[in-house]
Amino acid sequence: MRLTVAQALVRFIANQRIERDGRERRFFAGCFGIFGHGNVAGIGQALHQHPDLLPYHQGYNEQSMVHTAVGYARARRRLGALACTSSIGPGATNMVTGAALATINRLPVLLLPGDVFATRAPDPVLQQLEVPGRGEVSVNDAFRPVSRYWDRISRPEQLLSTVDHAMRVLTSPAETGAVTLCLPQDVQAEAFECPEEFLAPRTWHVPRPLPDPAALERVRTAIRGAERPLIVAGGGVVYSEAEAELARFCERTGIPVAETQAGKGSLSWDHPQNVGPVGVSGGLAANRLALEADLVIGIGTRWTDFTTASQTAFPRARFVSINVAEFDAAKQRGLAVVADAKRTLELLGDLDSRVTESYRARVGELRERWQAEVDRLRSLGHGPPLAQSQVLGIVNEAAGERGTVVCAAGSMPGDLHKLWRTRDPAGYHVEYGYSCMGYEIAGALGVKMAAPEREVYALVGDGSYLMLSDAVATSIAEDAKLIVVLVDNHGYASIGGLSRSLGTEGFGTTLPSVDLAAHAASLGAVVLRAGTADELRSALEEAKGCRRTAVVHVETDPLVQVPTYESWWDVPVAEEAEAEAVRAARRAYEHALRTRR
Repeated sequence: MRLTVAQALVRFIANQRIERDGRERRFFAGCFGIFGHGNVAGIGQALHQHPDLLPYHQGYNEQSMVHTAVGYARARRRLGALACTSSIGPGATNMVTGAALATINRLPVLLLPGDVFATRAPDPVLQQLEVPGRGEVSVNDAFRPVSRYWDRISRPEQLLSTVDHAMRVLTSPAETGAVTLCLPQDVQAEAFECPEEFLAPRTWHVPRPLPDPAALERVRTAIRGAERPLIVAGGGVVYSEAEAELARFCERTGIPVAETQAGKGSLSWDHPQNVGPVGVSGGLAANRLALEADLVIGIGTRWTDFTTASQTAFPRARFVSINVAEFDAAKQRGLAVVADAKRTLELLGDLDSRVTESYRARVGELRERWQAEVDRLRSLGHGPPLAQSQVLGIVNEAAGERGTVVCAAGSMPGDLHKLWRTRDPAGYHVEYGYSCMGYEIAGALGVKMAAPEREVYALVGDGSYLMLSDAVATSIAEDAKLIVVLVDNHGYASIGGLSRSLGTEGFGTTLPSVDLAAHAASLGAVVLRAGTADELRSALEEAKGCRRTAVVHVETDPLVQVPTYESWWDVPVAEEAEAEAVRAARRAYEHALRTRR
């Protein structure tokens, strides 16, 4: 069949399917795009010619498009994806931040940026980067370090093998992330004889790798010999759909479970073995147990500094790392088990070991104290303006068990990790691998597209809103209703607090007074303003009844912050400074360094 490269690619994308555990579904739900001279006559023409093949969604900002695709992929537990296309030039490089976010969070997105002419006949063309001595370079080379797979299709025939490599990465449980296929604008429009086999439907089967029997036996031995074991549940539990197996395992053994940001919801918040968040944004119970643990079993975690408290959280522990990615399993110099989380927990289900009654009592006592602290922070009675912890508690109550919270950057992710109560992973979606300001509303749109039956709450600070708010308009155009809770504290609260703790008085972290609610209204949203706790409850209730995206604007007091609960984050302090506050912060920093494992 004679097709252009773009036409063949669109047909190929439309025919890709994915299967795991006998459940088969379409892999690509559609394509977001903004058209320019680099893709309008190629991918744009192909999408326009057969809109039935691959649904097209119009974006208003290329970075936002990728954020939406990431939100969709996470909500689908990596078993579904969106493609994003742009022109060459700024349209392409606008997607680089989103590519980094996808790859760092190990979430599949397909990026199709236009590129300069492969023939180079009209060089240099509009928006072309010229590098003397490197004729093949374009701005799309910026995608190389932030993509799991990168290629440039400079001949039509190259498409046939490249897309197979792309799909292998997109559907991999261990290697997934951003896949970038750069498409020169002349090649997109070039026709070739496309084999029928290339266009046939194809199903990609997602495996569940089993653990090595010897490694599994070493895990059993380690658990039997531990007196104070602790499980750290990461995103791998969620992506493996291993929540039920985790619950059965911890109930059988009595081992408590602490949660990372990506793993929150792996165990219902009110499960007696759930001791809450661990690490820099952790709570009292999990962080105390981390200090006392002699064995830490990480399941599907990348062991980032926020989980390990910059390698100070587990001073006495040996480690077991169960992870489908060999790279992550090998971290912490412990026992590495390279395997699927669900299958590994199933195989450990016959473990004949149980924690002591004294340790069980210790876990119960700390957990009870922590839940009382959460209750206190969620109902402070402060203000107006309200404390942020009050706002989160009120939104959590309004969301109930069928609502999903989406957040990414600033002070709210840490507070949400501590204070949000969810019974399953679908209720909690915080992008904290890249902690990218501006992700919140666009990511929430992706979640809503993946789960239209859920009420999706985008919690966004004023700083993030000012960076990227176009997704409000996109959600209205897509008829994908969101509830955006715009928390306005007139500054970058997270870094402001960090700056004050380091002696620099919040320098560069205040924002001008802007009527953000009026801006949201100009984008077409229903806008509701709240100043008190009762007004916020009423506004959220009204927002639930809205047919289009509603923005609830609420001011908060930036100086009322949630405590850190005996954790530490390594942020270097100036060795030399005139201010005594900075010198004092340096002394505290050097003292903390001595506690690093």
